[in-house]
Amino acid sequence: MTSILYLAHDLDDAAIWRRVSMLEAGGAKVAVVGFRRLTTPLERPALVLGQTHNGKIVHRALSSVRVLTRARDIAREFAPDIIIARNLEMLPLATRIKKRCPQRNAPRIYYEVLDVHRLMIGQGIVAMSLRWLERRLCKQVENVIVSSNRFDEEHFSRYRQIASPPILIENKVWDGDKDDRFTPFRRDDVKRIGPLVVGWFGILRCAASLECLDQVTRRLDGRVQLVLRGKPALDAIPDFHRIVDANPHITFCGPYDYHRDLARIYNATDLAWLVDRYDANANSDWLLPNRLYESCAHGAIPLALDGTETSRFLRRRGIGVVVRDLRPVAVASVLLGLDKSDIAALARKQDAIDPSTWRTTQQDCVALVRLLAEGTRKRPASVVTPRIAAGDLAR
Repeated sequence: MTSILYLAHDLDDAAIWRRVSMLEAGGAKVAVVGFRRLTTPLERPALVLGQTHNGKIVHRALSSVRVLTRARDIAREFAPDIIIARNLEMLPLATRIKKRCPQRNAPRIYYEVLDVHRLMIGQGIVAMSLRWLERRLCKQVENVIVSSNRFDEEHFSRYRQIASPPILIENKVWDGDKDDRFTPFRRDDVKRIGPLVVGWFGILRCAASLECLDQVTRRLDGRVQLVLRGKPALDAIPDFHRIVDANPHITFCGPYDYHRDLARIYNATDLAWLVDRYDANANSDWLLPNRLYESCAHGAIPLALDGTETSRFLRRRGIGVVVRDLRPVAVASVLLGLDKSDIAALARKQDAIDPSTWRTTQQDCVALVRLLAEGTRKRPASVVTPRIAAGDLAR
């Protein structure tokens, strides 16, 4: 059985545990080591290295440096075949653990990058220094794992951070279901009455989106309702609750359970809001978010912003709705142009797409673990890059 050591930057991120579940479904034995952001009980055992905080990259970097002294003990305790380092801050520890393992049993390292930190973007001295550090550490890495090929285009290939084409693992829905026979999700939109319902779910951190939707729902005075589910990032939107409470057309329903609630919350909406300007002109333009796959898998019509990788994804498949910009008048115009029959027609086009486009299968998980175990440096690029069918992750 392949032994994997997963080094996590945030053990309180549910996406970490979905990735672990994927690897285990693929037949691997997985041990998890990492930092925490919260103090509530973890859903599964893990070796906790310490406490870090959102946004405080310097503190997180120093915390990562301090635990390098524990590399030898971690190497002895887990003796992994593979190490997966989630984010740059975990990569130094991964390389140190590898050096502390016997040369004949040195593990392969995979560097998982689901977004590029904003400090690494641009031509400033800090960005160039961090890219230099990443490039140096990547010399010890078998390969990089990304969720969108745009990260390779805009970062890894652009700055020649690593020689091999990255492994693409899309943010598909993974619920641990061992049955790979997915059936399309069906809606009954023609029978629906009432206002158009827009759902914005997940980590709610885009201030520009909330400002736009607040003005749009007020302008349309009840013809469009906004439903929010998930966790608001109050460091990014400090006025979140004030804005929501003051608008009668916005409803915030709090957190939801990924496994139990996805079908219910998406099926209760007409459109899923996929716009994210938190890292405009960088990650927000490059990523393919969880909610893209979640909405399409569960019957909601995705709505994206023009010029982003998400909008390109939708246009290639001829599905979804794209808005040109976030001016409230422009968004309101698009929403007013849609009625229930339009939503039903869009849903039929979406239903015609193979459901495995949106969902990870156990076969995908097996293929992923096999690929990691065999290594990728000597494999043809065509085997590695084109969506190797292993897909998940929530950001």
